Amino acid sequence: MMNIPLIDLTKQYQALKKELSEKLLNVLEKGVYIAGPEVKGFESEMAQFTGAKFAVSTANGTDSLILALHACGIGPGDEVITSPFTFFATAEAIARIGAVPVFADIDPYTFNMSPEKAEEKITERTRAIIPVHIFGHPAEMDAFIEIGERYGLQIIEDACQSLGASYKGKQVGSLGHFGCVSFYPTKNLGAYGDAGIVITNNKEMAKKIRILGFHGMSSQKYFHDFVGYNSRLDEIQAAILRIKLKKLQEWNHLRQEKAMKYTEELKELDLTLPVTLEHSSHVFHLYVILSKEREKLAAYLEERGITTGNYYPCPLHLQNAFQYLGYHPGDLPVSEQVSRTALALPLYPELMDEEQDYVIKNIKEFFKK
Repeated sequence: MMNIPLIDLTKQYQALKKELSEKLLNVLEKGVYIAGPEVKGFESEMAQFTGAKFAVSTANGTDSLILALHACGIGPGDEVITSPFTFFATAEAIARIGAVPVFADIDPYTFNMSPEKAEEKITERTRAIIPVHIFGHPAEMDAFIEIGERYGLQIIEDACQSLGASYKGKQVGSLGHFGCVSFYPTKNLGAYGDAGIVITNNKEMAKKIRILGFHGMSSQKYFHDFVGYNSRLDEIQAAILRIKLKKLQEWNHLRQEKAMKYTEELKELDLTLPVTLEHSSHVFHLYVILSKEREKLAAYLEERGITTGNYYPCPLHLQNAFQYLGYHPGDLPVSEQVSRTALALPLYPELMDEEQDYVIKNIKEFFKK
């Protein structure tokens, strides 16, 4: 019996061990750990990679969302529309600045928030929309941008799971007013701890986000223009990310190849498989299937050494933390149905062919039974 994790970060580390060790020793010997050359270099490389004019690093992806919202002047009494089928941090950031998360249902094929459903939720208090590129598939950004222009709303991309994905030839994160990215260790581009970045083409907003993330302190030390945050990327994480960024396109391509293999091998089974829309590239942060027998399938695979993931078992509108918003079961039926049936299969660049074959074989055997 094989033991196959949902993701294995140790294999990636072993492949990069020598280069990482040399770079980290170099950082330690210089003795500069905050706002140094590695951070500046990484921000420049991220702006170039995404095609955006500016990239401002942060302590984590959640802070990226909070800082973007704060920079827009969004706060108590304002409403921000987002997806209920995403990690908690997306809506948490909205609530953390005092605004009201408003949830719009998702598309049943891409699992991204539906632009039509989002537009239905707009009120006179709506200030922004946060489309989430869930699992690495771009949201329908043309529609969201058009809605934003028509209603005067900020469009903030949650690109935390999708770095390297593209929509109509442009990198996600560079399409809206802001793109917010997480470098949590399991992401396609992962640090060895928490890290994040905000991407924007607006020079003044980039400057404001940098000031906000540095305790509201402007160019003159110990003089503060705003009550800000302590949200900065450190030199060690930036150095790690610069090495890994060079590998990202290769890693994403390997993810895509393995995803295609899953799709080809599993297409005859009683499963709903991920789709990639024609004008998008999907970078498969996760390969998520839908199965009416999710719990039984997950247990069957676990018994055979295969770890799967349940993303996400409870949509955000039904979370205890958001009870005060007044949602009830049945309000967002597509999100609720997907939450009941979604299962992530092992997928990472270093997944061996024989390991993936073992996963596929056991899924097929489950359905034969």
